[in-house]
Amino acid sequence: MEAEVDDLLREGLVVWLTTVTPAGQPQTSPVWYHWDGHTFLIFSQPGQPKLANIAANARVSLHPVGSPDAEDAVTIEGTAALDPSAPPCNQVPEFIAKYLERIDHLEWTPAGFAEDYSVAVRVTPTRFRIL
Repeated sequence: MEAEVDDLLREGLVVWLTTVTPAGQPQTSPVWYHWDGHTFLIFSQPGQPKLANIAANARVSLHPVGSPDAEDAVTIEGTAALDPSAPPCNQVPEFIAKYLERIDHLEWTPAGFAEDYSVAVRVTPTRFRIL
């Protein structure tokens, strides 16, 4: 992977996560994430459709928000799974450092955010398409 892509993934704030419903309809959701250089760790509220979609079909794609002219467009294909062994998001220092300002702006605390977004999803990339 190119260093620029790794930087985009480490510094970016949002990726668009696309899952597929059991009926075959793609569903795209903006999500906060932590990229550790190998996998994406995403936290979700329980009961969200994306979780049911992942349970039915683990194949997903991620699209980082890049520059407006799409000069740094990247598409990531991968597999997703619930990760009950992951720590709560407020115990992932890189995640909290990245999003603390936004958590504060939304009048949450890190602990409150972790309580609301309590389901960890781990995405393992299988293919990077750098456009």
